[in-house]
Amino acid sequence: MIQAIVLDIEGTTCPVDFVSKTLFPFAQKHLNSALMRRDHDPEIDALVQEAINEWELDPDPVSQAMLMQAQQATPSTRDVGDYLQHLIQADRKSTALKELQGIIWKQGYLSGEIQSPLFPDVCPQLDNWRRKEIALAVYSSGSIQAQKLLYAHSNEGDITGRFCQWFDTRTGPKLADQSYTIIAQKLELHPNQVLFVSDHPGECDAARQAGMKSMFCLREGNPHQDPGGHDVAQKLSDIDLHKISQSDISSS
Repeated sequence: MIQAIVLDIEGTTCPVDFVSKTLFPFAQKHLNSALMRRDHDPEIDALVQEAINEWELDPDPVSQAMLMQAQQATPSTRDVGDYLQHLIQADRKSTALKELQGIIWKQGYLSGEIQSPLFPDVCPQLDNWRRKEIALAVYSSGSIQAQKLLYAHSNEGDITGRFCQWFDTRTGPKLADQSYTIIAQKLELHPNQVLFVSDHPGECDAARQAGMKSMFCLREGNPHQDPGGHDVAQKLSDIDLHKISQSDISSS
């Protein structure tokens, strides 16, 4: 019996292009000015140091060449900015970068420059699941701070209260089955009591390998169109929890 649903964000509850066409360009535009606040902002200063630590361990030849060209033994703030811009251009994942983006997006949300568009079926279905006492959680590659900001400043208002748990890449990579094992443990449930919904078939694979149920979300405009053997939902209301539970009974 499904007792919790873990939802991805991009391509599942929110259009993919909101991130690529709105959030990422906004963060890229304001990244360097945010880094320059490190002298009077301990949080940003700590993230700059975290970025340097990531940079030193980055095996990418371009990253290592940039590190060699840095003007000081410890890269300057400007050097770090150049490195993070390189990661953005290469579409590379970085925990420090994600946290910095979250800080920048917060300013955009609070100023009203940014508002996240949710698919129209999302809030009604979240409310339907909550009435059935299904626990709802979020697992996204964006930082937990960024996740909460997105849901706090949506076209449906602040919907953060609908979720009980939040997970990002500090839990583990989204393509690693161990990450989903950890999530089930934190939800205090057996993996087969948890449904994971994502627009990425590789993430669905990892969740299923951990013992979770999986559902591939096929929204219009999503980059991944092949479900890879997973059940498909074009909107959240397509998800039939009774059918998923019955599949357990029939296979036992």
